Amino acid sequence: MKNLYSLCLFLLMFTFSAAQKKPSQEVLKTQKELTAQLAEISKTKSFNGFGVALVNDREVLYQNGFGIAHINPVQKYDEHTVQNIASVSKTLIGIAILKAQELGKLKLDDPINTYLPFKVINPKFPNIPITIRQLTTHTSSINDNNEYMTQTVVLKDTTNLAKNLKIDISPTKFNPPSSKISIEEFLNNILSEKGKWYSKDVFLDKKPGELFNYSNIGATLAALVLEKATGIPYDTFTTQYIFKPLKMDHSGWNFKTVNFSKYTRTFIDKQTPYPYYSLNTYPDGGMLTTSGDMSKYLLELMKGYFGNGNILSKESYKEYFTPQLKEENFQDRSNSEYSDEYNMGITMGFGSTGNFGHTGGDPGMNSVIWFFKEKKMGRYLIVNTDWDNKASGKDQKAIYDLLDEYFIKLDAISRSGN
Repeated sequence: MKNLYSLCLFLLMFTFSAAQKKPSQEVLKTQKELTAQLAEISKTKSFNGFGVALVNDREVLYQNGFGIAHINPVQKYDEHTVQNIASVSKTLIGIAILKAQELGKLKLDDPINTYLPFKVINPKFPNIPITIRQLTTHTSSINDNNEYMTQTVVLKDTTNLAKNLKIDISPTKFNPPSSKISIEEFLNNILSEKGKWYSKDVFLDKKPGELFNYSNIGATLAALVLEKATGIPYDTFTTQYIFKPLKMDHSGWNFKTVNFSKYTRTFIDKQTPYPYYSLNTYPDGGMLTTSGDMSKYLLELMKGYFGNGNILSKESYKEYFTPQLKEENFQDRSNSEYSDEYNMGITMGFGSTGNFGHTGGDPGMNSVIWFFKEKKMGRYLIVNTDWDNKASGKDQKAIYDLLDEYFIKLDAISRSGN
């Protein structure tokens, strides 16, 4: 018995020691080289600040931030800088829905009206129910109309309120802080026939399940279905079942749940900041996080794809990463290998080569997560300045080229055990 106890103690200490293993000198040297080159790039780019992360299917290989988060006073953008990640947030909706399914709270093919406190029906097809799966694959026939664009963005505070409300980012509109409402109230207003913003153009002239039509409203509705099915608010559910297990301790869904002193400005151009804002439809694009935390999330997704994830079962991850749509579900199908709209998993997008990821964009920022299944590589890039297509596209490629080059080096070291 004593020998068995000693053996168990040894194994426990060995496991703890392995978990605490510091990066080798070779890893540190390679990461330092990448940092130096990215820092040099940051001096000439069309955006103020940016964050990156790089993973394989075994570990986080790199995460960092560069450039400027604030210009007055100057504050550097680093791996602990907090930023909203826009529509990359939607990838958590799929994870959360599948976790709720594992918990026995719902099923993907359930009609959404089983759970909702108000009826959501496409008036052109009143007898065809909308399902949870359709919400998560953007085939629900729900459409982002003008009311969505003008009602979702809300200013954080009243600083320069009159000036900020006049910022033209048509068709999006900034709304005063008093416009902040729950996702239930927002969706009731826009989707219920009795809602004050309701109009029939919030639904397509297509049957539910028939056509891919990217919908922020539909994604947020999936989060509300989860709330009603589980009895847990979406932000609380995702914190409990995603952030905490992955130790994403610097992530949240509102300014009070993150370290706001580390929150970056977003910028119209390199000299002009936007006001701080949030979203009434926060599940579709309002996650606040850091490059350090996103590296943990990317690693979990990569492990999940290869059947080794921690927060969902193998079966759930298989569903999450299975392309759900067919050619006939598309009108104008994007065939780019880097588009996240060639096909859809359960909120995870697929390019034409079968690699997967998601993009995001909101006032003053753009974000991309992308996974290369053959290389077993995942990478993340986020910027805090409006996208100039010509200049920013060139800058993005320069960053990606460096990340791709150093992934090969860091991955080789990782697999050699050094």
